[in-house]
Amino acid sequence: MKKIWFVKKRYGWGWRPVTWQGWIISFLYLLSLLKFFIISEMKSHSGSDVLISFALPFIILTSIFIFICYKKGEKPRWQWGKDLGEK
Repeated sequence: MKKIWFVKKRYGWGWRPVTWQGWIISFLYLLSLLKFFIISEMKSHSGSDVLISFALPFIILTSIFIFICYKKGEKPRWQWGKDLGEK
């Protein structure tokens, strides 16, 4: 049985980290986004330049993060609270 790093959210669609590996991946994702945003902001001359130069790294990093969550987490689905069988 594979070890689950992320469990599905109780409300909505997505995951939340439950192990130290999941928390590290989440932290690295946010840190990487912040790094790319700061780099984009320093090299740009206007707000629209920042958004344009930050868009590609954001899409790539978010796609990788979702892929990791999908592989190392529970199967996601839209949910409105606890299942009837959950405690």
